[in-house]
Amino acid sequence: MIYPSVEHAYQAAKTLDVVERRRIAALPTPAQAKRAGRALPLRPDWESVKFTVMEACVRDKFTRDADLRAKLLATGDAYLEEGNNWGDRVWGVYQGEGENRLGRILMHVRDELRTDGRR
Repeated sequence: MIYPSVEHAYQAAKTLDVVERRRIAALPTPAQAKRAGRALPLRPDWESVKFTVMEACVRDKFTRDADLRAKLLATGDAYLEEGNNWGDRVWGVYQGEGENRLGRILMHVRDELRTDGRR
């Protein structure tokens, strides 16, 4: 299935129901996909796979789009942080605290792209 954004793909992955996945894929904006994902009954293994799912979605985004790949690689060795003002301390950093999972995924994918000339 093709999704219009990483947010759409990530939210759709919360369920194994193909009908729900298609519904999320058809939503016009990532924000709407995020809202829809919050209302889904989660697949049984979601907590154990959610970070792997996000990494796969981010990797796909930057391997498919040469311009985005170049922009990510242009960050060099910079520390990438998902700073936010909505209180997300798992995917990002809020008021100086957080796991910065998205930033860490971006840096990991950047390292893969840098060392794997096939991507």
